[in-house]
Amino acid sequence: MKPKNAFYAQSGGVTAVINATACAVIETARKYRTKIGKVYAGRNGIIGALTEDLIDTSKESRAAIRALRHTPSGAFGSCRYKLKGLEQNRAQYERLIEVFRAHNIGYFFYNGGGDSADTCLKVSQLSETMGYPIIAVHVPKTVDNDLPVTDCCPGFGSVAKYVATSIREAGFDVASMAKTSTKVFVLEVMGRHAGWITAACGLAAEKEGDAPQVLLFPEITFNEEKFLAKVKESVEKYGYCAVAVSEGLKNVEGKFLSESGLRDAFGHAQLGGVAPVIANLVKEKLGYKYHWAVADYLQRAARHIASKTDVEQAYAVGKAAVEFAIKGHNSVMPTIVRKSGKPYKWAIGMARLEDVANREKTMPRDFISEDGFGITRMCRAYLEPLIKGEDYPPYKNGLPDYVKLKNTAVPKKLPGEFKV
Repeated sequence: MKPKNAFYAQSGGVTAVINATACAVIETARKYRTKIGKVYAGRNGIIGALTEDLIDTSKESRAAIRALRHTPSGAFGSCRYKLKGLEQNRAQYERLIEVFRAHNIGYFFYNGGGDSADTCLKVSQLSETMGYPIIAVHVPKTVDNDLPVTDCCPGFGSVAKYVATSIREAGFDVASMAKTSTKVFVLEVMGRHAGWITAACGLAAEKEGDAPQVLLFPEITFNEEKFLAKVKESVEKYGYCAVAVSEGLKNVEGKFLSESGLRDAFGHAQLGGVAPVIANLVKEKLGYKYHWAVADYLQRAARHIASKTDVEQAYAVGKAAVEFAIKGHNSVMPTIVRKSGKPYKWAIGMARLEDVANREKTMPRDFISEDGFGITRMCRAYLEPLIKGEDYPPYKNGLPDYVKLKNTAVPKKLPGEFKV
């Protein structure tokens, strides 16, 4: 019997290591020729499946696929496109099955966060009822580190390493100029509801007085009076203050400080930048000169400073996803299981998608200091192993040498077009 092909897609915001996962999926699938035929990738994520815009990864050389391991972003294109529930838009899911059937696809690997886990689960469920069973395996990825069950999420460790490095370096800069220039520096990092990336900034402060002196978490309601007092205390004691703030910081009314009133493709509030809000508050109330920065895409694209642990875990979940699938495991997700903290040891586990989809893991209160402006020893012990080790990409002419794939299209088999 002819082996079934596999479909792989990248979802949502990309990371410095999501391509390491893609590399693992493709390399591992190629080792099981009798089980898996070709690996097709969706151009621009799940949209590629809906529009039958598939990429034939078999056209890429071993060297090109291997180079994905050290290349950032989404090699096949990603998208922010959430499929609605089965009841709301059954046609989209039926279209996916139709495309999979036309291209003899029997394996579905969806690389993303909570929303993609939900899609993966629904595809598995619907395929059974349509008489074309698909083995669907979700592959974890999110810089926000907010997926449940798994100890951490591939993509997070590298962002954590980048922001901790950045706030430390910026702290040195501000401290050196504070006597006559900037006294307050504000760095905005990602994290709508979960403050894991903000917490990672706290790793830079190893002793009293180190930057950042203030962390602002989405889990802690912003208190203007206490915040200003903390900043003033830091400036008077150390000469300056560095602040790391999550984009999802909320006020006492539960509203984002930076909410613009717009909505993104997932229906989430579009945030307009909390760093300038915080910086202007400092200027107005305390009179300090300030600078602010938004890490934005830089934090999730920084493959040049990726965590070795993160790269290894990103590859491991991709490899495990394929191995789970060929063993018949369906509606599951590979997880990272922490075996010990010192020395740090981890292994791959397995979670049911019912336990992952549409659930969010926020920072535990005991990971945040009592005053709400720092991290605890427990949090530091959790975070430190995730940023350990360096895995530098190759360099050419002084710059990282990344790969760009050919991304050869698979000929379409279905008539007409499907609008998304």
